[in-house]
Amino acid sequence: MRNFTRTILAGSIALSALAGSALAQDNPMVGGAEMFADKNIVENAMNSADHTTLVAAVQAAGLAETLQGEGPFTVFAPTNDAFAALPEGTVDNLLLPENKEQLTKVLTCHVVAADAMSEAIGTMISDDGGEHAIETVGGCTVTAKMDGDNIVLVDENGGEATVTIADVDQSNGVIHVIDAVLLPQM
Repeated sequence: MRNFTRTILAGSIALSALAGSALAQDNPMVGGAEMFADKNIVENAMNSADHTTLVAAVQAAGLAETLQGEGPFTVFAPTNDAFAALPEGTVDNLLLPENKEQLTKVLTCHVVAADAMSEAIGTMISDDGGEHAIETVGGCTVTAKMDGDNIVLVDENGGEATVTIADVDQSNGVIHVIDAVLLPQM
C-alpha cells in the first residue's frame, strides 16, 4: 500500500511539474527568463534580464502597483538596449524625482488599456488600410503598421519601434517586447 501511495504521489508531483512548465512554455522566453501566463506584467518583467531599466523606471514612476492590477493592459516593453539608445543622460534625467511626471508620461505611452495580441493588432492594421492609430493610457497616439511580418510602432515624433517578441501572455494582459522607446511629443 505504501508503494502504491508513493507511486501516486510521485505521479501527481510529476503532473504538477509538467502543468507548470506547460504554462511557461506557451509563452516565449524574454530576457533569458520563462514568462508565466499566471503572473502579472510586473512579476514577469522583473524576471527578464532585458528589462531591468524598464522595471526601475516603472518603480520610480510609482506605476508598479497599477501594472500589477487587474487590467487588461497591453504593454509595449522597451529593452535595456532601447533605453541605452536614447541620447546620453536621458534615462538618468528621467529617473530624477523632480522628473517623475515626465517619466510617467513616457512610460504610459507604452501602455494600452486592452489585451491586444499581435494577430488582433495585425487585423486592425489591415482593416484600417495599412496603419492603425492606438490611443495609449498616457494620452499619446502610436501608429501601428506592418513591415513584412513585423509590427512597427511609430511614436508622435516619427520614431519607430519594432515588436521583437510578441504575445507574451500575462494574467492581466500581454507584453510585446520592442526595440526602441516610444516618446511623446513634449
